[in-house]
Amino acid sequence: GQSRRMGQDKGSMTIQGKPMIKHVLSTLNHQMNEVVIVLNDENRVGQYSEFISQDDYDYRLTFVEDEIKNRGPLSGIMTGLSHISGEWALVLPCDSPYVSPDYIKSIFCEIDDDYSAIVPCHDEKNRLMTSEPLHSVYRKTLIGEIEGLIEKDVLHIKGLIEKIDTKFVLIDNKKIEKKEFRNLNSPEDI
Repeated sequence: GQSRRMGQDKGSMTIQGKPMIKHVLSTLNHQMNEVVIVLNDENRVGQYSEFISQDDYDYRLTFVEDEIKNRGPLSGIMTGLSHISGEWALVLPCDSPYVSPDYIKSIFCEIDDDYSAIVPCHDEKNRLMTSEPLHSVYRKTLIGEIEGLIEKDVLHIKGLIEKIDTKFVLIDNKKIEKKEFRNLNSPEDI
């Protein structure tokens, strides 16, 4: 993203002694086989590869830049999906340092071959509007669908999840906790 509200790059901001993105990456240790970090340009890829070392993680780490520039997170999801070797990908933002290993296990347990996305939501009755599309699991086969939406200038992720077979999972503070979704968007949040 552009980090407009924060006023500086969020992922590289130091929180509790380390860059915010490294909190997310540490949580992924022993949970993933591969991690793809999608950044908006080659300049940022260079910056991140300076402070993130493959040696710190037990998964294969890849840095890539958006294939379609300045089209928001939907383009980032498409880019990430095109670089994974597996069938499913967990999408997480760099500004959510409170995601836990328990959340990752819980959301992956919800994978169902009848769906193309597994999306947590805060309200069962209003699933789409209360969904957390940047903390979700997407199937690699969605690349063409996403590309088509971007071509039509439909750039919001909810435009994708309302169009495909989406399994919504309730955030209930038991199995999936609300704190997992807290993100830091502005200096006041920190």
